Amino acid sequence: MADIGKLLWPQSVAVVGASSDVQGLRGRILQTILSHPFAGRVYPVSRSATEVQGQKAYPSVDILPELADLAILIVPAQYVPTELERCGRAGIKAAMILSSGFAEEGEAGGRMQDEISVIARRHDMAVSGPNSEGFANIAASLCPTFSPVMDKNAGPIKPAQALGAGQISVISQSGGLGFAVFDRARPRNLAFQHIVSTGNEAALEAFDFVDYMLDEGMTDVFLLLLEDVKTPERFKRVAEKALHAGKPIIVGKIGRSEAGARAVASHTAALAGSEASYRAMFDRYGVIEARELDDMIDLAVGFLACGDRMPVGKRIGICTASGGAGVWMADACVAAGLEVPVLDEATRKSIDVHIPSYGTSQNPVDCTAQGVHKLGYATFANLLAQSPLIDGITVVVTARRSAFLEIDLPKLEDLKKNTRKPIYMWTYTLPSDRSVEILNAAGYPLFTSAFGCARAIRAMGDYRASRERTLNKPQTACAPHPACEKVHAALAAGATVLSEYHARSLLEAYGIDGNLGTLADSAAEAEAAARIIGGPAAVKVQSGDIPHKTEAGAVALNVRPEDVRAAYERVLENAKQFAPAAQIEGVLVQAMVPAGREVIVGVSRDEVWGPLLMLGLGGVMVEVVRDAVFAPVPLDHEAALALIHRLKASDVFGSYRGMPPADTGALADLMVKLSQFAFDHADDVAEVDLNPVIVHGKGDGVTVVDALIVRRTVRRGERRTAAE
Repeated sequence: MADIGKLLWPQSVAVVGASSDVQGLRGRILQTILSHPFAGRVYPVSRSATEVQGQKAYPSVDILPELADLAILIVPAQYVPTELERCGRAGIKAAMILSSGFAEEGEAGGRMQDEISVIARRHDMAVSGPNSEGFANIAASLCPTFSPVMDKNAGPIKPAQALGAGQISVISQSGGLGFAVFDRARPRNLAFQHIVSTGNEAALEAFDFVDYMLDEGMTDVFLLLLEDVKTPERFKRVAEKALHAGKPIIVGKIGRSEAGARAVASHTAALAGSEASYRAMFDRYGVIEARELDDMIDLAVGFLACGDRMPVGKRIGICTASGGAGVWMADACVAAGLEVPVLDEATRKSIDVHIPSYGTSQNPVDCTAQGVHKLGYATFANLLAQSPLIDGITVVVTARRSAFLEIDLPKLEDLKKNTRKPIYMWTYTLPSDRSVEILNAAGYPLFTSAFGCARAIRAMGDYRASRERTLNKPQTACAPHPACEKVHAALAAGATVLSEYHARSLLEAYGIDGNLGTLADSAAEAEAAARIIGGPAAVKVQSGDIPHKTEAGAVALNVRPEDVRAAYERVLENAKQFAPAAQIEGVLVQAMVPAGREVIVGVSRDEVWGPLLMLGLGGVMVEVVRDAVFAPVPLDHEAALALIHRLKASDVFGSYRGMPPADTGALADLMVKLSQFAFDHADDVAEVDLNPVIVHGKGDGVTVVDALIVRRTVRRGERRTAAE
């Protein structure tokens, strides 16, 4: 296994391609390294100079005074494989390749990038890049990068008064964005351990670094800028490891839109996976998605300051000296999915004695400027914390002037020690540097955005719940269903697209709604089947060549038994006109089912992550409604219920307009069974659609109205995903 420690913690560094021209990248890298108090040795390597920036230079890495731990390569792309091979033969165990011109520039560059991968494996080297912007080890004061963020005049790399005792590490596939996170966090006085730009990831990937840093034990919060995940199994293992360790991973996933995905492909030759599939995997492994850079920093601030004091619920108390600012904070909390309940009578009485008549104690608590100047923010926050109806407190302050916070500091420190409920600060004015230092010293997260503050509170509560579910869930392997081999053989012998009748027969083996109906080969057979049903029937043409029967006019609903012959002839003729070459298997006659809530339950196979279960509202309107959620398979009953509640319109399953609550338990059971089917046949199935599924009232179960299975076909030589 390549030693990432040699890369991040070298005692000696060779800069291959170093230059004295500090206007160019090759000169700036060495200049940046030398401008910080790195305690190790730095060796410029140059074919054309004997001295670079006042340092003795060497023509090759294999004649250095000592074996370097790390080589920084900043030479034209076509020379990188040769120089990397020379490093490997010399015994250098780590390299950071900053040069660009590889897979991001086409086929020829891709071949050179593949060569880098081969060399790294051959010499067991820890190689990061190419197309990287370098890295920074803040603790070691080692900054081999050309990012202007790390220039000696850009500001200190370590804060004088850090927030909390924890540290952040940034790992970014985009070098510019990785160092931008560090730069934008400087005013917040956050302590950083590592900033690593991984570039095209020819050898080491982002989650290799997360894995190393988890073992290193110096990082408490991870901020990742990702364009893609190249090895799904590595992501799963490391993300679960971080969740167990209580080390949050906050991800900015770029390349979600069509335009963004195009940019990703041209930038690092990455294939941006669908937003829905990445979100499903992030949700499963407790990874927190950030919307943009400042959101990432806000989330980091919350986790660093509050540590293990995460809200155990969504009920937030707000105290403020400004009524309007308090209302805005309340709006932000509700928008983030939090609750701002009216306080209990005992807590209100304890507050009312300290505020004037024009204040209010209901929540938000308007302490008024008079009340705050009399008692301080800490006193009111402490009174709020006593309420059994509150899980966390947001204190709305003006941090422009530090004098008042300075006076309140002893009380703030006592409050931090004496309450287990998390307390957050939002300043509606820009804070002074001294105010930031004061609140940092007391251990409070300070936000300049109400919505950023509320978002951080919600994310921390969700993370705590996700971690508790993971820690409390026994680790058990998913055994194949008893019918697995039988279904596998049927799938292998079946058509590429299985019609409803054939799809239902396979799903029935997994206990999924056996409303198979009768497959009729003549109008007389159809009428006989309808007579047995005795009530309104559905008449549907069956053909794997016509997956969307409604569009073809190949479906007739609510047909009376005496009208079935005519309906049979009509749907058959429509199908033949719609798809003359279609192979017709027959006409399915089924009983109509009672009305209920319409959903779609399905499986889609993501090219990165493998099979994902999908639940959506809308039935045939699902593409218009676009309310759908995804999860990796298999699911247990608890996870299936949680997925149902993640739908934006999940309230539709409750009582409304005289309808009883829906049987969400039965829906969850169906989802579990389908997820087992998808897990068992991940190699064989590309898609499953149960659409629509009717969810009846509680206790009355669910009915699958239509079904479709699309087999997965793998061309010879095609590589299956690592998820398999």
